[in-house]
Amino acid sequence: MHDRKGQQKSSQWLCQAGQSAWVMGVLNCTPDSFSDGGKFIDVDRAVQHGLAMWNAGAKIIDVGGESTRPGAKPIAEREELQRVMPVIKALVAKGCKVSIDTRHAMVMKQAVQAGACMINDVSALLFDDKSLDVAVQATLDAEVDVCLMHMQGTPETMQQAPKYHDVLSEVEAFFEKCLERCLCAGIPESALLLDPGIGFGKSVEDNLVLIANIGVLKERFGLPILLGVSRKSFIGSLTGGLVDERELETAVAGSIGIFQGVDGVRVHDVACQYRACQVASALLDVKGKYRKNGV
Repeated sequence: MHDRKGQQKSSQWLCQAGQSAWVMGVLNCTPDSFSDGGKFIDVDRAVQHGLAMWNAGAKIIDVGGESTRPGAKPIAEREELQRVMPVIKALVAKGCKVSIDTRHAMVMKQAVQAGACMINDVSALLFDDKSLDVAVQATLDAEVDVCLMHMQGTPETMQQAPKYHDVLSEVEAFFEKCLERCLCAGIPESALLLDPGIGFGKSVEDNLVLIANIGVLKERFGLPILLGVSRKSFIGSLTGGLVDERELETAVAGSIGIFQGVDGVRVHDVACQYRACQVASALLDVKGKYRKNGV
């Protein structure tokens, strides 16, 4: 793996032995997100929540202005920019690392200019035909990182009977094509992260298969893996827990992912999930030492 100056380098988002998996705090500046829609549409309230997550241990705050819940309809770029730009600027000014959760090239570009250090695209740079060029420029000029997520369909259609022959193999094949596209375009490998897209065009069983076998993706690609299971509907299908009552289940699913090599988790309750990450990461570290010592 090489950096943007041609020197050998690994991603800053790869967890090394002895390090805890990192936490990405969700900050939805939307009126209609599935978990916290409407709570942080006010700029001051959004910034305060972002700072609270940062102080609770988040390594990066993921700011989004367009809901990607099942059935959500796209919004105009102008409206998305109005929602996220004041929040990004304020958080960056306070010293927070910020990612921009968007499918739109113009939003990516302006967010990066405002100081966002990661582009987090649920469409893996496929929704907007200008986004790949924006991402290439951002990774080379500003050393911004890019998270590529798998999704079947669009937020508006993705949960209308999603179907796979073999979900794990198909997600793996998707990432192979996406990575080839990004690398050929000029994005450095050290700038890329992968997210299997739990809940994005998947059945309950599909989600479980991906979480239970996410180590396959880690072993295959060797890139940082981000896992987003926080409060998702598959949890409610399993336990009956209401959206804001799913932190225990979120911690279990996230910890199982971490124990298989997931580098980061995207969560709503940072303080709670940060503690779960510390425990799961400590267990993984001990497991690695035990095997290394040949015990």
